[in-house]
Order: sequence, then C-alpha cells, then structure tokens
Amino acid sequence: MAAIRVMVVDDHKLVREALQNILSLQADIEVVGEASSGDEAFHKAKDISPDVILMDISMPGTNGIVATRMIRDKLPDVKVIMLTMLDQEGYVYEAIKAGATGYVLKNTSIDELTRAIREVHRGDASLHPKAQAHLIKEYSHMAKSQRETYGLSDRELEVLQLLADGFTNKEIASKLYISTQTVKTHIAHIFEKLGVKDRTEAVASALRRGLVV
Repeated sequence: MAAIRVMVVDDHKLVREALQNILSLQADIEVVGEASSGDEAFHKAKDISPDVILMDISMPGTNGIVATRMIRDKLPDVKVIMLTMLDQEGYVYEAIKAGATGYVLKNTSIDELTRAIREVHRGDASLHPKAQAHLIKEYSHMAKSQRETYGLSDRELEVLQLLADGFTNKEIASKLYISTQTVKTHIAHIFEKLGVKDRTEAVASALRRGLVV
C-alpha cells in the first residue's frame, strides 16, 4: 500500500523540521512538502497534491483557516488537519467550516498525531476532545439562537424550563431571585403565547416544540 503523502505547514522552521523527523519514522507516512505560510501552502498543494496537510492556524499573511478554504475549494480530495496551540471554540468551528476534517493540538502525543493522519486519510474525522467539546458548544449556541421561540422572552424560557423540571412557583422564584407574583405573571404569558390552559399542557407543548429538554 502506498504511503500517505503529507505536507507540513507552519511558520516556524523548527516545528516543520520536528514534524518531518517524527513522521519519517512511520512506515506508512511520507512527508512530500512543507510551507511556511498559507499562501505558500496553497500554491505548493496545487503542485504536489498531498493526501493530507498538517496546517497551523496562526501564521503571517494568509492564516491556516483561510488557506484551508482555498485548498479545499481547488483540491477537494486533499484532507486538512489543523495542528495548532489554539483550542478556542471559534477557531474550531471556523476550521471545520473551512473544510478541515481534523483538529489536533500541538501538545498531543506522536501516536495521537499519526492516528489522526490515518483516520483523516481514510475519510474519517479526527478531533481532539477539547475541539469536540468546543464544536458541540458552538453548534448548541447556534441551535438555540436559530430555534423558534414562539414569542417567549429569555426569562419566560427560563421559567418554562423550570416548570418542565417540576419546580413550584415558590422554588422558581427563589432560583431566579424574583417574586412569586412575577413568576405567576411569566406563567400567564407563557400560557397565552403557547395557547395552553395549565402547567401540564405548557410542558407538553414545550417538549413537542423543542423549547425545553
């Protein structure tokens, strides 16, 4: 079986050399090129068509996320793994959106890195656990922001969730630091907006509509 052809992209020469030395010890992986910037990575990728690119994010000029988008647009068969020190959720989401199928932190082990290369090469995704957590959180935020709320305010949604959790008006008031009368007012508005008559109907309706969990 042919070796997996890898290109290493990082603006630090020592990092590139270290990665090449590490990967050269793997019988099924061959480093076929390197680049020190996003633009250089794009042009070299077009020339050598590697199977997998290890891409740093933070580089002068065209960063790794933009370079990944450029490469994936022109070379959809080339797989990209972000290899970076950055594990913020925004970077993970943008990298995946740009077309990366792997996200590995630079403090990962050699075994984890080579496993990621093999997984991505065979068509799977490979995300560091922290990257997975960030991505799930990001998509959760998106889902919440995009869901239909049926005119309910954020506070009314909070009250509705507590209703679904089985709390009494007094307990809800205590948790939200509001008066029981204010809770009753919120519940009255919830009933009106959902077109229901009591707490049981409100919770059932909210569950059907995905307003509570």
